Amino acid sequence: MTSADAIVPFRITVCGIGELDGHCATGVSHVLSILDPDWPVPAAFAVFGQHRKLELRFHDVIEDDVRGVLPPHEDHVAALLAFGRDLTGEPVLNTHLLVHCHAGVSRSTASMALILAQAQPKVAADRIFAEVLRLRPQAWPNLRMVEMGDRLLGRHGDLIAATHGVYRWHIRARPELADQMRDGGRGREIEGAQRQQF
Repeated sequence: MTSADAIVPFRITVCGIGELDGHCATGVSHVLSILDPDWPVPAAFAVFGQHRKLELRFHDVIEDDVRGVLPPHEDHVAALLAFGRDLTGEPVLNTHLLVHCHAGVSRSTASMALILAQAQPKVAADRIFAEVLRLRPQAWPNLRMVEMGDRLLGRHGDLIAATHGVYRWHIRARPELADQMRDGGRGREIEGAQRQQF
């Protein structure tokens, strides 16, 4: 369990499907569930306490020209931002947002960053992504989602630049990631990391 008290007045947890069982009794009040289009609803939710949930379904890709794949679209990002806005009206002590995707690395961490950016529009993008990495050190946010969120939030590219910094930070530690991500169809993320200074 992790907390984002430094940026927003409610708890945030990010995880993958395989970690959901460990959060059944942690007082989760809101769930942002991101699944592949044909993936079953995780069984763990049957034993969660009462909570509000937004379920979104799309693949973890950053391009829209892959056959048989549903990429994230702007309506997905708009929906998760609306869900995040609703959190600000909840009692602080009772609010615990859990965001998950399949591995808790890409779609979920992009969502978390956008929710934080929306909740605290005056906080610098680099600070937001530093918090994302603190909460989820393996974070590799989905660039397509961040690009759309940046536009919707009127951030003029600062969230995108900070995302490139996250990629650069990981590549410095593990240079082999650059080729792995390119091979996985995410070359634009690597190009951005090489352009930006962290």
